[in-house]
Formats: sequence, structure tokens, C-alpha cells
Amino acid sequence: MDQPLDRDLSGPARAAAAPPLPGAVPENGGTVRWQPDRSVPPNAPDPLPPFFTALGRGAMNRCPVCGVGKVFAGYLRVVPACSHCGTPLGELRADDAPPYFTIFIVGHLLLPPVFWVEAAYEPPMWVHMAIWLPLFAAACTLLLRPVKGATVGLMLKLGFGGGEKVKAELEAGETGPLREPPPRG
Repeated sequence: MDQPLDRDLSGPARAAAAPPLPGAVPENGGTVRWQPDRSVPPNAPDPLPPFFTALGRGAMNRCPVCGVGKVFAGYLRVVPACSHCGTPLGELRADDAPPYFTIFIVGHLLLPPVFWVEAAYEPPMWVHMAIWLPLFAAACTLLLRPVKGATVGLMLKLGFGGGEKVKAELEAGETGPLREPPPRG
């Protein structure tokens, strides 16, 4: 062997012996400092996230693409575009899907207890109405917003309603912002 195995690899000898790391820049004294990959422009669009990530971000009132901006401007009004990445969320028209999904979920959660109470105690109908109608109304009201956010994430991921152009831009990896974010004010 040309070189002993127990040699000292500190300082310049280490920098010369070790293979260069991606983004590593040697400084004076032989130390190596890491720098981010600057070949990717800082304003490149975020790639579309995985399916369940997009749904989860939407359900938490976060932009399905970047996870930072908000989806809603009010209780159920979708913002025209994400304030962080500029994704045009306002072009995604959820329409009747969120209420349908909400009723489906709440029905599957609350109907088994309704049937169990009826079979076990046989209360009068007014007791059922006094208990279950407000409970169904409250559950639907509380779940409608997260379900609509998840539906917006689903629609963006699947490319429905105005999202085709956004999906094509994101998958093509075009540089530059998708849209200018709306002015804050």
C-alpha cells in the first residue's frame, strides 16, 4: 500500500482525501462548509404533495401544495389564491361534495348509537328528536369546514376544476412562481 491506514486526516489532508460532498465548499484552513444547492431557483413552485398529505393539509385549513397559506377566508369561503405559494385555490369549485361527504361521515358515526339507544331503552320519539337532531346539526356544522378543505386538497391533487393548469405547471417543474400572491391588505 502506498499510504498507511492510521494517517492523520485533519485539516487540509482530510479535505483532500475525502470525496467532495454535494454543495461542499472548501474554506481556508481546509475545512469544508456546506451550502444549499443553488441550481434550483428559490422561487420554484412546490411539487404536488402525496394524496393523503394534500387531504390532511386541506382539512387543517392549510394550502394543500405548500402547507403554509390558508384555504379559507371565512367559514367556508375559499381564498382566491394561497398567500404563500400563489396556488389558485379559488378556481377549485367543491360545490355539493363537502356536504355530501359530511352527511355520510356523521351518519356513519351517529346512526349506530341512535339504533342502540332505540333497541336498549325504547324512548319516546320526542326524546330522540331532542337528543339526536341537535347532535347531528352540531356534528355536521363542525365537520363541514375540514371536509371542505380536504375536498379542495383532493380536487387539486386529482386535477379537477381549474387545477389542470396548476397540476401541469407543478409536474413540469417550471421555474418561477405560479401566480403572483394576492396583495395583503
